[in-house]
Amino acid sequence: MTRKIVIAGGSGLVGKQLADLLARKGVEVHLVSRRPSAAATPNLHEHVAPSDDWSAIVARINPAIAISCLGTTIRTAGSREAFKAVDHDLVLAFAAASHTAGAQHFITISSVGVMPASSNFYLRNKAEMEQGLRNIGFQRLDIMRPSLLTGGKRDAHRPGEALGILLSPLADRLMMGPMRRFASTPSHALAQAIAALADRSDDGAFIHENDSIRALAG
Repeated sequence: MTRKIVIAGGSGLVGKQLADLLARKGVEVHLVSRRPSAAATPNLHEHVAPSDDWSAIVARINPAIAISCLGTTIRTAGSREAFKAVDHDLVLAFAAASHTAGAQHFITISSVGVMPASSNFYLRNKAEMEQGLRNIGFQRLDIMRPSLLTGGKRDAHRPGEALGILLSPLADRLMMGPMRRFASTPSHALAQAIAALADRSDDGAFIHENDSIRALAG
């Protein structure tokens, strides 16, 4: 029987690359999203619907693995509340629906520097999201904590992000020892790492930062 993997956020930078990788490996990939990704790869099935309808869609898919590539920025979302609705509430709702539908392995993209008591709203929100996922009770949970994502094709132009990407080759040279976790992360490497983790079956909760992501990507 072909494995079924459901991905939320498949129209984004990492989600598009990941969906293509998995589909080319023969995995039955289902994307749930609020806007189409224009994907045209065999084995890839796209379900475009309001997020309130995702639970019913995921239940029909009955996936073995669920992956969240959901993410936005406060600037793009327009407010902290709108940001949290995507990066926290929607991720947890998708995870809960996936668990109810039978998925026992969940993979999510978070961020380097996550701290529950952080004064940074973005990092604190990510920490709360991670804890919420732990509370759901998946047999295996993989949390990806990349730094600035580079490469790939972006739908939105973000001046600050673009400047960071431009300067990343120089900045990365300064990231030595423990600071390597803050070096930029190639988006294709993150997608490859997640695809590799989809083949893991041992139980537990695992954190993956830059070194782990690059090792998994091969």
